[in-house]
Amino acid sequence: MSLNAAHDQEVLVTSHVALVGHIVRETMTRVPAHVSRDDLTSAGLTALVQAAQSFEEDRGVPFTRYAARRIRGAILDELRSVDWASRSVRRRARDLDETRTRLAASLGRPARAEEVATATGLSVSEVESNDDDIARAQVLSLHGTTGTALEDTLVSDTASPEEVLEHREQLQYLVAAVAELPDRQRTVVEGYFFAERPMAEIAAELGVSESRISQIRAEALVLLRDALHHALAPELVQPAARPGGCAARRRDTYVSAVMARHAASAGRTAGAAGVAV
Repeated sequence: MSLNAAHDQEVLVTSHVALVGHIVRETMTRVPAHVSRDDLTSAGLTALVQAAQSFEEDRGVPFTRYAARRIRGAILDELRSVDWASRSVRRRARDLDETRTRLAASLGRPARAEEVATATGLSVSEVESNDDDIARAQVLSLHGTTGTALEDTLVSDTASPEEVLEHREQLQYLVAAVAELPDRQRTVVEGYFFAERPMAEIAAELGVSESRISQIRAEALVLLRDALHHALAPELVQPAARPGGCAARRRDTYVSAVMARHAASAGRTAGAAGVAV
């Protein structure tokens, strides 16, 4: 490498260090508190250096855009390599899921946060805090479907072709699953995760309390998880507490709608590719 090239790379890195900080700060607002800022910053800086080394100006892509994509990809890879929620959070989440399922079966409707808290001996704030932590652990996948082409989220240089295709399929199913959510749940998911609107603002729009928004969000995430499991990991599907009951029928209807939407979308994509060829 020539001295001029090395100098140019150094200038690119030093002049874009703030970009790493910006992306890390943006990411930290959407992940649980125990995620290490230093680890994300280290991954981002490493990606910045690699971006400077591989950047080709004659391709017509501004370095800032190119580097930002590489930095975000490295940070996402770092987040994927760790468990976003602590073991105690996930253990409590499983207990809360089981309690909600049991209460829904006996009540014939989704249980309210107050009812779940009473049944588990927790406070309402503890239930909602746990829901928040688990919800944030889903943000990575959900956020990856907004405003960006699917292939733009597949930025890891180490992903195999099989992993790329698998990740793309997951995102396509997720897009379909979000689109098929009931209106209120879709509004909450799109507003909270995609538009990053404050919960209070969404609550005011829907005319409900922030606690109700938290419950709607948790219910939506359960539906999204069920749809993805049915499509991509059937072995993880939890049996319905009351097979044939109202809740089970609603879930089956939702899953079928997601499958149909995904199939229609895949068909349109394949048709467009055929025309292009």
